[in-house]
Amino acid sequence: MRNRIRKQSVRNIGIMVLLIVTISLTIIQSQQEEMINTNAGTVSVSTKKIEWGIKRNDNHEQPDLGSENRKILEENNGIALGNSESKVIYLTFDEGYEAGYTTQILKILKENDVKATFFLTAHYINTQEELVRQMIDEGHIIGNHTPISLMSGNNINVKC
Repeated sequence: MRNRIRKQSVRNIGIMVLLIVTISLTIIQSQQEEMINTNAGTVSVSTKKIEWGIKRNDNHEQPDLGSENRKILEENNGIALGNSESKVIYLTFDEGYEAGYTTQILKILKENDVKATFFLTAHYINTQEELVRQMIDEGHIIGNHTPISLMSGNNINVKC
């Protein structure tokens, strides 16, 4: 009877140790940084997964970004929501592929002295270099529309 209890205790302790090691390695790995090469040089970036989203509301006010997302934006001079007191429209475009309209859109924006934000996928950046260069040269904002894991390291091939 004592041997069975002892074996069960040893097994339970082994399972607990394995569980603690697994959790510890997961936490350590999630907090590591990675070095990536960009046109601006080599930089260190966190590989910590960040969930991004907004909490919509029904009172016709701006959505809630959450305290963690707001902190990240403030630390990096990011913009997610405009000033709710001013009457400004933010024009954005999602560019995952080129269907032939971007040249016309850029022409109209330039003719009307309007700036926009273009959210680009890695595929778009790597296949539409001239249009990306034009967006930058004309003062538009370029946003990321691809998970960072798909745009890290040598996958950033833009020469802009």
